[in-house]
Amino acid sequence: MLYRYLLLVRFGLINLVAVSLLCAAFLQGWLDGIVRAELVELSGIIAAVFLYGFVFCAARVWTTSLELNDVKAGRPRPQSHAGRYLAALEDRADRELSLRVFRLKLTNRIAIVRHVANSLVFLGLIGTVIGFIIALSGVDPAGASDAERVGGMVSTLISGMSVALNTTLVGAVLYVWLIVNHRLLATGTVHLLTATLERGQAPAAETVGAE
Repeated sequence: MLYRYLLLVRFGLINLVAVSLLCAAFLQGWLDGIVRAELVELSGIIAAVFLYGFVFCAARVWTTSLELNDVKAGRPRPQSHAGRYLAALEDRADRELSLRVFRLKLTNRIAIVRHVANSLVFLGLIGTVIGFIIALSGVDPAGASDAERVGGMVSTLISGMSVALNTTLVGAVLYVWLIVNHRLLATGTVHLLTATLERGQAPAAETVGAE
């Protein structure tokens, strides 16, 4: 029975490895700089957006896995996209139009995961810009010769660079994590599309064979 939920198993293994690496990084203290950095809220926002995309992707993986199992078993649910497409084949003469609608619905169902993943990169870049603004806001060329003021400028510069680098790192890592899950979901969606098309062509093939 495990092969019937192969998509879910792959999803679980990928994210188990990712979570294990995250825990290892935390135990090694590699995340301390991010947690203790100024404006850690920016990294929190990026993480929250990632969490939304991850939960949405997990729900879509679950739905796709169930639909794929039902189609392969020859019992697609009437309310599913695959079930509606197979039912439409019996009522519509234009099979090409039904196929295009079905493919479009499957594509739109997973597109939001890709959009969320892309937004993580842009949020990281926004954090980078904010960090550079903070860093440069403390630079005063006129006070470069004043030893007392140089210390404050260096402190502000380091703080701003920390914000810039941390948000860039968080956005990039979470983007890779989510895009890998999106790729897995896209592969499962292609398998669902292929299995549904094969199921839809089966009656036609049987009819030709009977003739």
